[in-house]
Amino acid sequence: MTNSERSEKAAEFPDTAEFEGEIRELIRNRDVTFLRAPAKSGGDLNNLNSLIQRAAGDSSGEIDNLIMQLQDMRDYLHDEAERLRGEIIRYVQVSQAVREQAEMLSDHLGKWRPEITSPPTALTHE
Repeated sequence: MTNSERSEKAAEFPDTAEFEGEIRELIRNRDVTFLRAPAKSGGDLNNLNSLIQRAAGDSSGEIDNLIMQLQDMRDYLHDEAERLRGEIIRYVQVSQAVREQAEMLSDHLGKWRPEITSPPTALTHE
């Protein structure tokens, strides 16, 4: 991996850069033979294990948090879908009731209107 790729990755995941820096510092300051052979003293290995567990714990915590947020969003969207279904059902019912009332009103007004038998005639002078 080139330095530019590492920088891009570090910018993408700031905790990773810190973690990598701590590992580099640990390796520079210590004998790295414990990575290849069993350690005589567990101090260096414990430090490395501690760093790895901390990084893994942070990632696991972030993933768990993201899963919880996604579940909350799913529940919210499900509730909103149910609410909208109810609103649509009420809208359809009200629309049907209004249409029926308008038809009844139109029928009643039609009965009250006098029938026009013939158009008015012009007055003639005799």
